[in-house]
Amino acid sequence: MNADDQAIQQTKNWLEGIVIKHNFCPFAAKPFHQNTIRYAVSHVNNERALVDELVSEIALLCDVRAEDQETSLLILTACLADFDDYNQFLNVADAILEEMDLLGVIQIASFHPDYCFADLSPEDVRNYTNRSVYPMFHLIREDSVTIACDTYPDIDLVPEKNEQKLNAMGLDQVLRQIKACL
Repeated sequence: MNADDQAIQQTKNWLEGIVIKHNFCPFAAKPFHQNTIRYAVSHVNNERALVDELVSEIALLCDVRAEDQETSLLILTACLADFDDYNQFLNVADAILEEMDLLGVIQIASFHPDYCFADLSPEDVRNYTNRSVYPMFHLIREDSVTIACDTYPDIDLVPEKNEQKLNAMGLDQVLRQIKACL
């Protein structure tokens, strides 16, 4: 298995074995099972080149029908390994959407192996709702988010339910499950 295939398989393992299994995102299962997620692996090692790849990935998502490609995951294998750098780059990502006049059309969800919410310590198990096997950007169509939110009962309770699940599982079990994805 080459490096790209390995990164994609590990990401799929994480999606199925963590995100979908625990229903952290109630909208993830449908595109996963319908194979309408594009997995793009990036090997660039600097932010300037990453900007170009992110612009290309956003443009590609906008150019295909949602029935063919619902969403994209840009998986970073050589860039933004440091969470603080990654978190700072999210400002650049938002500026790209604004420059492309896609605010309200595409949104970017963030996932990173060291993801840490501002109000939590790095060791807090609740960070694992956004911890992934690689740094990545999830490009999502706003229309899809709206439809999903309109059809999912109690959407506002998802974060609270996720926290409860993670607290009940405990850090050791979460770490074992993440390791199993690799």
